[in-house]
Amino acid sequence: MGAVEDRIAEAGRRCSLTGSVLSEWARSGTPRQREYLLGYLEAEAASRDAARRARMLRRAQVPVAKSLEGFDWSPVTLPEGLARGDLESLSFVDAREDLVLMGDVGTGKSHMAAALATMLCMEGREARFFTATALVGRLRRAKDEGRLDRELAALSKAEMLVLDELGYLPLDADGARLLFQVISDAYERQSVVFTTNLEFGMWGTVFGDDQMAAAVIDRVVHHGRLVRFRGESYRVRHSLMAGSG
Repeated sequence: MGAVEDRIAEAGRRCSLTGSVLSEWARSGTPRQREYLLGYLEAEAASRDAARRARMLRRAQVPVAKSLEGFDWSPVTLPEGLARGDLESLSFVDAREDLVLMGDVGTGKSHMAAALATMLCMEGREARFFTATALVGRLRRAKDEGRLDRELAALSKAEMLVLDELGYLPLDADGARLLFQVISDAYERQSVVFTTNLEFGMWGTVFGDDQMAAAVIDRVVHHGRLVRFRGESYRVRHSLMAGSG
């Protein structure tokens, strides 16, 4: 039996199963054999799906995998026409719509963005998660090493790009242009999820150029939704010092 098991394992590694072969074996097998074959194929499919989900999550580089289960929605104001179900179903990704998660520090913006990216990965679909400054640094290194086009092409394969903490640190002129290129390339092709504590009127301070900021806002507003977060920081509210005094 050991030799047969080894041959089965080796054949499995060599083969990508084809429909015609599977149909022939399904027709010729006994009911018990067909049941065994079905069990094997379902187990193999489940294993491949799990491996793909894990691969997508690693590639996404979400700092910590998150979920919307138990999420505190009390600080969140959704715009007209966008419901919680639209976020949980990721229908905005299918429509290639953007989201701007805007508001007070510590109210759940990054948690929501990470949860959305995690959920997409769990469907075996590609997302990428960056802070805005980390992405600019990555693009700058790629440019210096002569591989910017390859880096941009890799980013373009994701269905969702998360740009976290936009506006927490200002960008220099070169960094702003690189970030603008990513946002411009994503327009109507990918969903971009921004988290920021800055109103649109302040985005010029981030990009160092009011016209560039206006061009970014124009693209985002055209196919995007603004989700507002207001309230006290969750971290402050639950800190060890909250009860001291």
